[in-house]
Amino acid sequence: MEDFKSLVQRRRSHRRFTDEEVSAEDLQLILRAALMSPTSKGQRNWQFAVVDNKRDIEKLSDAKDMGSQFMKGAPLAIVVMGDPKVNDCWIEDCSIAAISMQYQCEDLGLGSCWIQMRARGLSDGHTANEVIHGILGLPDHLEVLCVLAIGHAADERKLQSEDDLKWENVIIKADD
Repeated sequence: MEDFKSLVQRRRSHRRFTDEEVSAEDLQLILRAALMSPTSKGQRNWQFAVVDNKRDIEKLSDAKDMGSQFMKGAPLAIVVMGDPKVNDCWIEDCSIAAISMQYQCEDLGLGSCWIQMRARGLSDGHTANEVIHGILGLPDHLEVLCVLAIGHAADERKLQSEDDLKWENVIIKADD
């Protein structure tokens, strides 16, 4: 593993993927990163649905009106879910798990992109959560936060620029 500073600078969202599959070993490392991520009160109240079936990935890409069509080109999707009745911090816990998986993807040389599903939907009134539950047959008590599209990136992305960092958004309270 490279140093974390470089990994963070290099991690970018990828929306185009090659046809090459993600290896079972890489998938296990990605899921391991999620399962080791910190959670509120150590509850580990997240669940993950791994989807590598092309037809199901294509259906998932239609779970909301905009911003998910590119998922059709991904060889792997991971649905990130939690149970709001068990933990009021499910959104935060699932977010931490998702970004942990994205950093692991980057470390493995894979591309990934977060696709927001919570509070999104279709113009016909169906929520993305409902659509995804229908596609995958998920338990009703789970709420979908996002789907990660994962694969071997088919595009090159520049490193994040140090010049674009918004240091003005940081408030430092110094001792008097």
